[in-house]
Amino acid sequence: MRLMIAGGGGFRVPLVYRALCSGPFAGLVDELVLYDVDASRLVAIESVLAAMPVPEGSRPAVVISTDLGQALAGTRMVFAAIRPGGTAGRMIDERVALDLGVLGQETTGAGGISYALRSIPRMLELAEAMRVHCPDAWLINFTNPAGMVTEALVPVLGKRVIGICDSAGGLVKRAAAAAGTPLPDGRLDGVGYYGLNHLGWLYRLAPAGTDLLPGLLSSHDALASMEEGRLFGQHMLELLGCLPNEYLYYYYETHHATQAIRRQSETRGASIHGQQAALYPGLAGSADAYARWDAARLSREEGYLAESREEGEQRDESDLAGGGYERVALAVMRALSGSSSGATELILNVPNSPVAAVAGVATAKVAVPGLPADAVVEVPCQVTSDGALPLAQDRPGGQFLTLMRHVKEVERLTIQAVREGSREAALQAFAAHPLVGSADLGRQLLEGYEDGFPELVQLWVEH
Repeated sequence: MRLMIAGGGGFRVPLVYRALCSGPFAGLVDELVLYDVDASRLVAIESVLAAMPVPEGSRPAVVISTDLGQALAGTRMVFAAIRPGGTAGRMIDERVALDLGVLGQETTGAGGISYALRSIPRMLELAEAMRVHCPDAWLINFTNPAGMVTEALVPVLGKRVIGICDSAGGLVKRAAAAAGTPLPDGRLDGVGYYGLNHLGWLYRLAPAGTDLLPGLLSSHDALASMEEGRLFGQHMLELLGCLPNEYLYYYYETHHATQAIRRQSETRGASIHGQQAALYPGLAGSADAYARWDAARLSREEGYLAESREEGEQRDESDLAGGGYERVALAVMRALSGSSSGATELILNVPNSPVAAVAGVATAKVAVPGLPADAVVEVPCQVTSDGALPLAQDRPGGQFLTLMRHVKEVERLTIQAVREGSREAALQAFAAHPLVGSADLGRQLLEGYEDGFPELVQLWVEH
């Protein structure tokens, strides 16, 4: 099978390659095409892959290309992980918001809207190119904000676009392990989870029919063994009656998170930008390219969600597993290609309907009651060669559904801003976001991002 990665010069591409060379995904891909608009980054990552220690004879052939049509031709699967504007753009996403006293984060709040306004146009170009060069291929998207980007692509690719993220699946695995009943890979028996990307809640954990979540929430020691338990604290979790996705920290502890980010010597984006600026030039042709990349990867993982920890506090060793999104993407790919025995169950970003039949559950029109059928949601899905079908979930409680509806409206305004070139829709999106909530702040944010990204102004002009 030929797999193409859009954003092939990206820092985390070696994680995909490593997973393709050993374990359950070995042999799935015989040719890996890395496409990027930056040829120097492609050469650097090619050197990392060449230096990677993997089992003899397990390496897929690697092709690098800056020609999109050439990269897509003959491709059955496309992974997309692009970052228009690069890490320098991420710094602007964060800094414009922080300078106005608003949370500055890559995918959540104002920074996420800015990122989407840049990433959606480029992803629409990729989707249209796929219709020309590989119309039967699947697009597995982890370009952020993943849920919003996926929803923007559904009108072009239909069921052949699926959004992925590893944070929800990671939450479920950690919760199951803390409850003493680890789940087998590709199974979500008795798991109840609903939300949007980076905005979801685990509300049921019943692999054998009995819900273990209440017991987990009442156990201080069990919660202390998992990142979300330490992040939110037992008191809040018992009040919620569920386990939130880690990104909800930015909603439940907005002031603390914002102040903690502002106190740091540099933002997360600035840290990554500096790391990559120092790393990439020395990778091309280097015999120790893999070792240097892996050391940088570990450092990057240690800095994840640093604003949620006390100064000097390190991430727990069990949380430094090196991502995980690559294994989600490859599990989806394996199921779509028909290489899995039976359906694979994963938490994915897909339209709210149609809904897969679930034994013992009344027929549902949507996976998450209370949200539109065409809204992309993040829920457990069954994945087969026919695609990903969401599983019916309980109707979210009032506070959860209210927040989902609020953020979904912001997402839709953002998509409208791109599709119609509507500055007014962009302005409404910034102003309406629950982490902004001010028309004046919304205007200042948009103007700040327009100053930082001239392509936004061009988007309005072109329409």
